Order: sequence, then structure tokens, then C-alpha cells
Amino acid sequence: MSRPIGRPRVSSRETLAEAACELFLERGYDATSISDITRRAGVARSSFFNYFDAKGDVLWAGFDERADAAADALADPGVTVAAALVGIATDLVPDALALAITNADAMGIAAELERDRALRQRRVQRDVIARLRRDGAERLVAEVRAGAYAAAVLAALWAWADRTSAGPPLAALLRDALAQAD
Repeated sequence: MSRPIGRPRVSSRETLAEAACELFLERGYDATSISDITRRAGVARSSFFNYFDAKGDVLWAGFDERADAAADALADPGVTVAAALVGIATDLVPDALALAITNADAMGIAAELERDRALRQRRVQRDVIARLRRDGAERLVAEVRAGAYAAAVLAALWAWADRTSAGPPLAALLRDALAQAD
């Protein structure tokens, strides 16, 4: 069996994220192009689109994978909503997103992060609404509870990124935030 040529998928994605963060810190988000990122990472420009749809997705890839897994878990009636959402945080280590959150002003990415945060929050909310409706919740109740749960996920992520070296793990913060949403 022959080995595939090139970098392993995760390695290239992580290399691109690292290169992007370096460039965002050096030049700012708006002044950094996808070509700049791929040059710094040492991969072909076309490789970028094997992993990401847009420049901002470089920062959110890890969260998006975990949100996909949470959506799958929410489809399982044997998994509680809280357990499915805590799965987003379990064993998450500081990554490009945490770096961007803590250095948003230096990277010139604060507005982009807020926009993308709202999109991810709405996505989590939509997935939780679907679950709560399947469980029999009325539409208004499902929307309000799901909104609170989704807000808790992103608020915990931001709080964790701001104090990753001195604070509790993200999963603990998220459990506390979800308890406030109940």
C-alpha cells in the first residue's frame, strides 16, 4: 500500500491556521490574503480550499467540527442537550480561535469575530431548537431555551479564551454557563 503524497490533512490545516494567525498578528486580518497564508504555510493556494471556504474559517475549523459532532449528538434522544453541547468543549485546547479572541484588536479581527460568533451561535441555536421540538417543546419555548443554550456555548468559549492559562477548562466553564441557561 503506498502512502499518499503531501502533508497529512490535519497537519496542513494546522499549518495553515498557524500561518494565518502569524500573519494576522503581523499585518492585520484585512491586509492578509489567502495567497499570503498559503505562501507562509508552504502549501499550494488551491490546498487552502481543501480545508476552508473562506479566510475567516481558518479560525473556526476546530469549533465547527465540534459543533458538527454536537449536532449529531443532539439527534440521539439518549443524549441530553447539555451533554451534547459540553462535547463541543471537552478536551479542547487553545487553538487559532482562542488566539484570535485574545488578540482580536492586534489582529484587526474584532468585527469579523463578532460576525462569525453570531453565525455560529445561530447555528447551535438552530440545532438545539430542532432537538427541543422533537422532544415536544412548544416553538416559543424551544427558541428561547435554545437561544440561551447557544449563547452559553459562545460566552463560555470567549471567557475561556480570555483566561486559558489561569482558568478552568472550557468544559467546566460551559457546564456552568449551561446551568445558567436552564
